[in-house]
Amino acid sequence: MTHAPRKRFGQHFLADSAVLAAIIDAIAPRAGDRLVEIGPGLGALTQALLERVPSIDAVEIDRDLVERLRQRFGPRLALHSADALAFDFALLARPGEKLRLVGNLPYNISSPLLVRLLDFLPVIEDQHFMLQKEVVARIAAAPGSADYGRLTVMLQAHHEVESLFDVPPQAFEPPPRVDSAVLRMIPLQRPRCEDRAALHSVLMVAFGQRRKMLRNTLLPWLAERRVDVGALPAPLAPTARPEQIDVDVYCELARRVAKASRL
Repeated sequence: MTHAPRKRFGQHFLADSAVLAAIIDAIAPRAGDRLVEIGPGLGALTQALLERVPSIDAVEIDRDLVERLRQRFGPRLALHSADALAFDFALLARPGEKLRLVGNLPYNISSPLLVRLLDFLPVIEDQHFMLQKEVVARIAAAPGSADYGRLTVMLQAHHEVESLFDVPPQAFEPPPRVDSAVLRMIPLQRPRCEDRAALHSVLMVAFGQRRKMLRNTLLPWLAERRVDVGALPAPLAPTARPEQIDVDVYCELARRVAKASRL
């Protein structure tokens, strides 16, 4: 049975055995792990995982693929026919256990999905995802880099992140027009920012006009809210631009914004 990849689901199926082996080595599945695959597709990674563990869960939006996967893997694969952007991952975690999320994420939903998964950090042990290389560069960027932005700060405020290795287009069927990369994300035991809503507000203002200096964007916004910008983890220079500000500084500003809003 053949399956025509569907553009609306961003389907590009991994077909390179060497890349699969490298991903499995990075994940290092253990027999007692609660593995959850997002977007199993044709089941290449699923098969490799099931060679290491007795069973896994998977979330798949394409109903045709759900039926195909059920026929192929039977009860060893607990399939959830759902949109990962709306799925409640907390339902999969039994008391006292955490989830290990894996998958080749569709490029068209990767950024919003990673942000949504922040809602489930208390039940997540780690995440290993294949993403567009450009997105991985943004997530793993350091301050001062052109790739450093809102997504960088939001995700690094809650995870240790590591870009593991690149994957060329020819590793997929059909080949995408861009390179991919594999990313590891490990939730921090204590997030660097406790108030995501406040952090989001700060980042929207700071990066909303990223070519402008902070004295023209973020600093006036903070002053309007009577937020003290003294004694930060690093100086907040008025002539700095948003990509030059460290994650810890943004997190401290978010804490102060949240505190000021309660006064």
